[in-house]
Amino acid sequence: MVDPLVIAGRTFTSRLVVGTGKYSSHAVMKAAHEASGTEMVTVAVRRVDLAAKGAGALLEWIDTSHIFILPNTAGCYTADDAVRTARLGREAGLSNWVKLEVIGDQETLFPDTEALIAATHTLVKDGFVVLPYTNDDPIVARKLEDAGAAAVMPLGAPIGSGLGIQNANNLQIIKERAGVPVIVDAGVGTASDAAVAMELGADGVLMNTAIAGASDPPLMAAAMKAAVFAGRLAFLAGRIERRRYATASSPTSGLVTTARRSG
Repeated sequence: MVDPLVIAGRTFTSRLVVGTGKYSSHAVMKAAHEASGTEMVTVAVRRVDLAAKGAGALLEWIDTSHIFILPNTAGCYTADDAVRTARLGREAGLSNWVKLEVIGDQETLFPDTEALIAATHTLVKDGFVVLPYTNDDPIVARKLEDAGAAAVMPLGAPIGSGLGIQNANNLQIIKERAGVPVIVDAGVGTASDAAVAMELGADGVLMNTAIAGASDPPLMAAAMKAAVFAGRLAFLAGRIERRRYATASSPTSGLVTTARRSG
């Protein structure tokens, strides 16, 4: 990556964060991780047997020599439940970092932002590095940062929907006002969605279903790696202004004219 992503003092050269769920096998997951170039993957504390060992254990398939494990509180519907789950992950030796999820609705999987803010306050005081999954509301993003979040992770669209970025304007507002990294989390369906998120100025993209659910997960992971890189380059380069009418791509001044000879 042309410039590193820094969260809570930790540096990542990749701006793509990848999940560990929904893969057809652990071997496919590992191949996808390698193809993505990711340096951080999320693991659901409540959905993984943290004590398991051997080839059947998920954690055995993650190369922690260069991939950082980010525990998440997926499946939690209250602040208290999310806090307990984060503490369980830390006690199991995963990390004092947490991708904080407090879900407010089973059908949409939208976050319960009130509970999310409360859990962020509690976990930050407890020594956690908190990365909360939230909606695309700039006010909530600001409150999470004020609560001590090390990054904010607004959704691009509902979890697993593959709809792509639904509210580009809100994501730009969140980024413009944020004093911490902004990582778009959820809703990415294909590589162009990831590129759009990065072109809007996001500091990174987190995805799971878009890769794990693809017909060829490692190939899609490689596509996402390229898209995130290209999107970041485009953001840094600065896009041209949008115009309603055409603008000549060649200079219009200093043109050489030739007179036709009459014979």
